[in-house]
Amino acid sequence: MSVRPLLVEVIFEFCLAAFLLYKYGNVFRHHIIVTIAVLIAWYFSLLTIFVLPLDVSSTVFRQCIEQNYHNESVEGIAENVTVGPFPTCREPWSYVPENVFPNLWRVVYWTSQCLTWLILPLMQSYIKAGDFTVRGKLKSALIDNAIYYGSYLFICGILLIYIALKPGMDLDGQKLKAIASSASNTWGLFLLVLLFGYALVEVPRGLWNASKPGYTLHYSYFKAAKLSLEKSDAEETVDDILESLQAASLAISPGHPFHRNLETIFQKVPAELRERMNRRQVSEEAQSDAPSEKSLIRLHRQTIKALQTLQRTETQWGLMVDKIFSLEDIAKNQASHDRRFKPTFPTIRSFPINLIHNPTVEWYWKCVFKSYFQKLAALSAAVLSVAVVWSEITFFNKSPVLSLFAQFVNAAKTKYDYFTIELLSTVIIAYLCYCAYSTILKIRVLNLYYLAPHHQTNEYSLIFSGMMMCRLTPPLCLNFLGLIHMDSHIIKTHILETHYTQVMGHMDVISIISDGFNIYFPMAILAFCLATYFSLGSRLLSMLGFQQFLGDDDLTTDFVEEGRELIKRERRKRQRAEDSMSRRREFQERFTNNTGTASRYRTTRQSTDTVRPLKRDDSTESARAGLLRDFEPTDYYVGPSVGTESYRENTRFERGYQADDMYDLSAENSRSFSTNTNRVGPPLRGLFDDI
Repeated sequence: MSVRPLLVEVIFEFCLAAFLLYKYGNVFRHHIIVTIAVLIAWYFSLLTIFVLPLDVSSTVFRQCIEQNYHNESVEGIAENVTVGPFPTCREPWSYVPENVFPNLWRVVYWTSQCLTWLILPLMQSYIKAGDFTVRGKLKSALIDNAIYYGSYLFICGILLIYIALKPGMDLDGQKLKAIASSASNTWGLFLLVLLFGYALVEVPRGLWNASKPGYTLHYSYFKAAKLSLEKSDAEETVDDILESLQAASLAISPGHPFHRNLETIFQKVPAELRERMNRRQVSEEAQSDAPSEKSLIRLHRQTIKALQTLQRTETQWGLMVDKIFSLEDIAKNQASHDRRFKPTFPTIRSFPINLIHNPTVEWYWKCVFKSYFQKLAALSAAVLSVAVVWSEITFFNKSPVLSLFAQFVNAAKTKYDYFTIELLSTVIIAYLCYCAYSTILKIRVLNLYYLAPHHQTNEYSLIFSGMMMCRLTPPLCLNFLGLIHMDSHIIKTHILETHYTQVMGHMDVISIISDGFNIYFPMAILAFCLATYFSLGSRLLSMLGFQQFLGDDDLTTDFVEEGRELIKRERRKRQRAEDSMSRRREFQERFTNNTGTASRYRTTRQSTDTVRPLKRDDSTESARAGLLRDFEPTDYYVGPSVGTESYRENTRFERGYQADDMYDLSAENSRSFSTNTNRVGPPLRGLFDDI
């Protein structure tokens, strides 16, 4: 018996969750309450995913002991004699005391449920609320979450009515807890089936298509064209908001009762946008009377939403441009004879990395091995997807056992191979989670949410990701336990279940849920997978006017060409910025050399002659001005080193200096989504700063 594996898992998952939150979020700028809540949500979800296999292996050991005890009792009664002990079951290397897992799952599960159904939705709505008081924000948050609470309470209400009308049935604390768990899991299972129906086909197909640089490049051009349209719409929306704000500022004088509320709205707008608004002339038609408090609340809410959308599109645009530049470099270097990767915009790396990641290694990886690795990953994902679909439509059949995962676990049981059971369980759960979590942020309806590296994800998207992880992880784990026949209510056989299932409970009183929906609804995954494989959804959306990448129509070709032209324009912008930085470096070197020569010359004269006091024309400032005449006026720039236009756009929502972006701040490695220490606007305000 050893708690070391569990302790290692607990520490490792916390470090992983903290690292991911640091990579995608901004712990130095986001409110501490948001950071802690998202960290707990991510940590508990990852903990459930990676600790559940230990619970499975522990349950296999306990089942072995129970089976031996049962066999011993049966034979003892039959022979009316005392028999010796059966062969001792082999204890798992990760076995822990009996009370550890139940206590752990109670804390993890109920904390996650409170986060996903109460705390995180309120925080998310609180952030985008336009009210100017705590009470008003909370009221708006409750109204905004009515749809979430309504769907949850609707399911609970139906179950309560069913129990109340069922003869001989009474309610107690355990049944109420089972109703709450079942309603939450039913909601999550319904969403999981939809996500799996798309992801189990799209994940291996996406990996296979990624191994074809030409296809990926054309698809990226297509996405760039669509993203450019979204970015333009977001900029137009922000312009309209700025016009409304300017009109409101003219109507509300500093002594007006609503002037403080207006200042709260202006503090959300970055400095660059405020300056652009101040330079704009307001027409006489736009000037009006002072707006009401409700109008200011609505304008505040619209401002928050418009700025979030603009920040999202600009961040995604910068990432998309860099991705396409990399794909174009790969296409260009594939015909290289010296087998050295030559990027258009070189990146300066630190000492330990540049020894391993040299141009030769980079060429072999990007131009040769990466494609084969992606194809191998696609084939592995395809095998896993087929196994998942087959197991989902057959896992309720006990004899014969048709579920592939149940067959694998049963084979490992007979050999007491607990490590294989844990490894197999981890791989299956991890793949299911990857399919679900990577798909939820790709849904077109949820395009307000995104996860961008380099601290580019806003609070709103971080809260949404934590909320969905807490909401989908429990039903996903229960579905996995059904696939490996660890759920007695699936196989209709009394077995010793995992501690996780015991804490989650069963909906014994609701046969329509336990015997119907939870068993047969996952079979719908096959229908959704077939629809995804034949792109029925994409073709339907294309017919309705939502352009999809089909590759066989003229509109897709037009989008690809438009995206190619947009990237050419961005490349020219970045190339001009790189040339400008090169000229600045050359100027700085010449300036340094000239000042050094002048200093040595003055030192020599000071040792022999009496030196007269320098006038302004003789100072280094005068020498600097003389050197400037050798350059064009546009070549001399003393502001922050900025690489691209999209970089300057992203500095509106600048996130401050981060340690792991230090190498990105060099002039040679200016990137479109890097951060900058020179702020263009004020810091993004926290969750409660405007109260």
